Amino acid sequence: MRALPYVLRMDKKLHIVGGGMAGAEAAWQAAKMGVDVVIHEMRPRVETFAHQTGNLAEMVCSNSFRSDDDEQNAVGLLHWEMRAAGGIIMHTAAEHRLPAGGALAVDRDPFAETVTAKLKALPNVTVSYEEITNLPDSGNWIFATGPLTSPALGEAIQAETGAERLAFFDAIAPIVYADSIDMSKAWMQSRYDKGETEEERTAYLNCPMTKDQYEAFIDALLAADKTEFHAGETAGYFDGCLPIEVMAERGRETLRHGPMKPVGLTNPHKPDEKAWAVVQLRRDNALGTLFNIVGFQTKMKYGAQSDVFRMIPGLENAQFARLGGIHRNTFLNSPTLLDNQMRLKSKPHLRFAGQVTGVEGYVESAAMGLLAGRMAAAEMLGKKIPEVPQDSAMGALIHHITGGAEAKTFQPMNVNFGLFRPVDGLKGGRRGRKDRYKAYTDRAKAEWTTWLSHFD
Repeated sequence: MRALPYVLRMDKKLHIVGGGMAGAEAAWQAAKMGVDVVIHEMRPRVETFAHQTGNLAEMVCSNSFRSDDDEQNAVGLLHWEMRAAGGIIMHTAAEHRLPAGGALAVDRDPFAETVTAKLKALPNVTVSYEEITNLPDSGNWIFATGPLTSPALGEAIQAETGAERLAFFDAIAPIVYADSIDMSKAWMQSRYDKGETEEERTAYLNCPMTKDQYEAFIDALLAADKTEFHAGETAGYFDGCLPIEVMAERGRETLRHGPMKPVGLTNPHKPDEKAWAVVQLRRDNALGTLFNIVGFQTKMKYGAQSDVFRMIPGLENAQFARLGGIHRNTFLNSPTLLDNQMRLKSKPHLRFAGQVTGVEGYVESAAMGLLAGRMAAAEMLGKKIPEVPQDSAMGALIHHITGGAEAKTFQPMNVNFGLFRPVDGLKGGRRGRKDRYKAYTDRAKAEWTTWLSHFD
């Protein structure tokens, strides 16, 4: 993206509250368009339950951006669109990529450090470490405070919107030190040996269970001490991030057909024995010293976690770099509150971006930051741009949260092909899902490329 000459910059600043995925991406996009940007980040002065540092774009519950397949997967298509837009999140992720089969996983600490350094290196970006507790009456603002919006700011948003805060509970998975894993029981393999290189084909660490071990594990999950909610709180979980004990409560076989499914794997220690269930761990850093337990978000209390997770074969002596946890996740009823430019209808000088808008996932959050940053900068520079094309992944997602979803039942949403309008002419040999998804992605890439051309 070509930066505008300094003389064309308007004497205004874009203020971005929150330096997570959405805030960092919004700042990068706006700064590259020539707008002066101030990022207001309350960390590390004001801590949160989940964050460990004051770095921008710190990853918390996972180190994965999910599938990178841009022809058969909607989130992979979103990756492609963000790369085409020169996004800092996707380009930095590529610099710190870890083996994860077909997924895009990153070394989380160097990733966040690099994003922070890149933004601070831009001459028109300033980072101010302070907590913003109110909604300003003037100026140009993007609020990208994420699921852990501070109580004071949350109250200010609630007072302005006149609605009860919508919330669900989000859980994070534990991280294990690699040298505490018993490799005489565990082994490295991606499902179906997926990947082009040996490193990719051995991206996951697998811990097998027999039927008896699995049944005992489920019993322990169900009986474990768990975090209790405060009076008046309801546990509305996002289905893409359910605690494992909640999944177990839905049926004893749920985990075995979810994150613990035993398919596509062969145990080299016992090649003739089929595992009843398999727990997978994914490398969490480039050194390979840390592994996170895939899909094992939990609300168990710390003591219970250690006891239950050490029932997993290979993890009997596991040492944990971080145990799992649960936190409140706040989001707006965006279909009623935001316009198609992500502006608060009652105060159009305020935009919202990221998970607080009702999208779910790192990629979706960063994508909404990308759009908010570009839209705000274009408005400040007096540049007219068309609406985001609905048939792109970006457009399908923003259309859903700003009007396409049913307001009464609105819940956080990952990008998926169910949000896309049908493609005309899918007849004959193009009836299958694979062909349909390819048609979606081809159309989306063309529409997105055209939209980006309006910024040249």
